[in-house]
Amino acid sequence: MKGSSVILFSLTATLASSLAFAAATAKKDSDFAMKAAQGGAAEVELGKLAQNQASDPKVKEFAQRMVADHSKAGDELKSAASGMDLPQDPPKKAKAEAERLAKLQGADFDKEYSRYMLKDHEEDVAMFKKEASSGQDANLKGFAQKTLPTLEQHLQMARDLPANAKGGSKKG
Repeated sequence: MKGSSVILFSLTATLASSLAFAAATAKKDSDFAMKAAQGGAAEVELGKLAQNQASDPKVKEFAQRMVADHSKAGDELKSAASGMDLPQDPPKKAKAEAERLAKLQGADFDKEYSRYMLKDHEEDVAMFKKEASSGQDANLKGFAQKTLPTLEQHLQMARDLPANAKGGSKKG
C-alpha cells in the first residue's frame, strides 16, 4: 500500500507540474494575442492620424500601408485566436501617444510619428519572432510566422523614413 501511495503522489505531482506548465504556456500565447491585437489597433489608429497630420508624402504613404496591413493582420489574428476575447482598442500608452501626436503638425508630426513607428516596430518584430519560434498554440504561432515578414518590411520602411534615415533630411 505504501508503494502505491508514493507512485500516486509522484503521478499527481507530475500531472500538477505538467498542468502548470501548460497553463503558463497558454498564458504566454494568450498574452501574445492580446498584445498583438492592441498593437495592431494602435497602428491603425496612428496610421489614420498620420494620413491627416503628416506633411511628408513618404510618411503619408507609410501611414496608409500601416492602416491597410494592420487592419488585415487584425482580421487574421481574430481567426487564429478563435475563442479568445481580443481587445479592440490600442493600449493606454498608444492612446497617450496618439493624443500627443494629434497636437503636432507638419515636419514636427512627421519626425515624432516616424520615431515612434521605428521603436514600435522594433518591439513588434521581437515579440513576433518569439511567438513564431516558441509559441505553443499552433494557430497563433502560424499567425506570427506569416505576419513576421510584413512586420520586418514595416521596420525597414520605418528606418527609411526621412526622420530616421542616417544622414537623411530631418525636415518633412
